[in-house]
Amino acid sequence: MKIIVLIFTLFFLSACTKQPVPEIGPVPSVTDSTEITISPAKTMTNEEKLVALNTKDGQIVIKLYAKEAPNTVANFIKKIDSGFYDKLTFHRVEPGFVVQGGDPTGTGTGGNRQKSELNSLPFKRGSLGLARTPDTKEYSNDSQFFICLTDKNCQPLTGDYVNFGEVVSGLELVDKIQIGDQIISMTTKTK
Repeated sequence: MKIIVLIFTLFFLSACTKQPVPEIGPVPSVTDSTEITISPAKTMTNEEKLVALNTKDGQIVIKLYAKEAPNTVANFIKKIDSGFYDKLTFHRVEPGFVVQGGDPTGTGTGGNRQKSELNSLPFKRGSLGLARTPDTKEYSNDSQFFICLTDKNCQPLTGDYVNFGEVVSGLELVDKIQIGDQIISMTTKTK
């Protein structure tokens, strides 16, 4: 049954990519049936959480919204601190829309699912969101993230995807990202 669902989803997603504003999300895989529940990290404070995403072109700094999406941010920080994202690639680049990375398989099909923390923060150029399968808003991918390239095309994502941060420095570097570009490393720091 899972194979039939996977084939249907692949067919559905290939048809969706011809639309001007494609869905954000990985193709579900057999491992996607695993739901991840993360409690907010005990070390999380009201201090501003920042992430340094290092690329071949330089460093992109992202501010995380720990108050608006505490479990998502805690999971993201846990993965960063473990080195999970180091050497992974950006597997999807949609000019005028998003760049997407964080898939351990590099194909857009990897990762597990976690409960979505949907919020009303507006998606705009530089917003950081979590990918999800197109069939449900209830669960998001636990590792695949995207960064919005424009205001206009990302605004419709508001309320349908978890918005958990924004680029505060290096947005011009996000524009340079190509499919296959590597995340050299990611580190967290508190401002």
